[in-house]
Amino acid sequence: MKPSGENSFQARAEAFHALHQQAGIFVAPNPWDAGSAKVLETLGFKALATTSAGLAFALGKPDGHAAVGREETLQNARQIINATTLPVAADLENGFGDAPSACAETILLAATAGLAGGSIEDATGQPNDPIYPFELAVERVKAAVAAARSLPYPFVLTARAENLIYGRPDLRDTIKRLEAFADAGADVLFAPGLKTPEEITVVVKAVAPRPVNVIMGLSGGHFSLQQLEDLGVKRVSIGSSLVRAAYGAIFRAAEEILQQGTFTYTDTAKPYGDMNKLFEKY
Repeated sequence: MKPSGENSFQARAEAFHALHQQAGIFVAPNPWDAGSAKVLETLGFKALATTSAGLAFALGKPDGHAAVGREETLQNARQIINATTLPVAADLENGFGDAPSACAETILLAATAGLAGGSIEDATGQPNDPIYPFELAVERVKAAVAAARSLPYPFVLTARAENLIYGRPDLRDTIKRLEAFADAGADVLFAPGLKTPEEITVVVKAVAPRPVNVIMGLSGGHFSLQQLEDLGVKRVSIGSSLVRAAYGAIFRAAEEILQQGTFTYTDTAKPYGDMNKLFEKY
């Protein structure tokens, strides 16, 4: 039976924290709704993390800070939390505000929703000025850390340096930011867009012993879990790649119907009975 209430949230938060302390690497895949969360739990994953892009696409919106607001993000997180027994962390984008106080408020609201962790990034959401200045970025992480530490259970705070995916391939500045975020108390460090073993290794060493999250599913990075573990990575996320894979199947099926007038895509579709049986368990 699925646990409920505040004790459940605390137990999940403690379990999520423990995953970062124990030996070995783990994957926290990224569901976009309750159904995909249930599938991932059934398959045996130990933790989940939301995806801002996956939620935006499911709502028929583009990904970006202005597309999906904080309440929509937290409501989606609540649906995922209520659908599973697993700890759930959230993509909290830039904290839904520029000021450090906005980051702190978002962390407290995330914890109230039952999340076991969340990430704050240093991307502004402004195309002409995509990354916060260094000093402000650090103050924002400090505020988020202070909010997380005020909670009665461990809330895993991930600090993200976004240079590499916003047209600023400045690894030195990225590492400087990650080191400062680690010094500010962030539990996990994350720089999406690392593409080579050398880049991953230098980041892991720079923030050690703090754990590092690496994202797979972006173009240009095809490492196995064993390779990532050998490089010192602790946690792997996969961003919007699962929802994009699902939409890829929809595109291929619809194009077959429209272009060929056939329905062979059903040969590889998950059987109706299997899906019904899966969700009946809940």
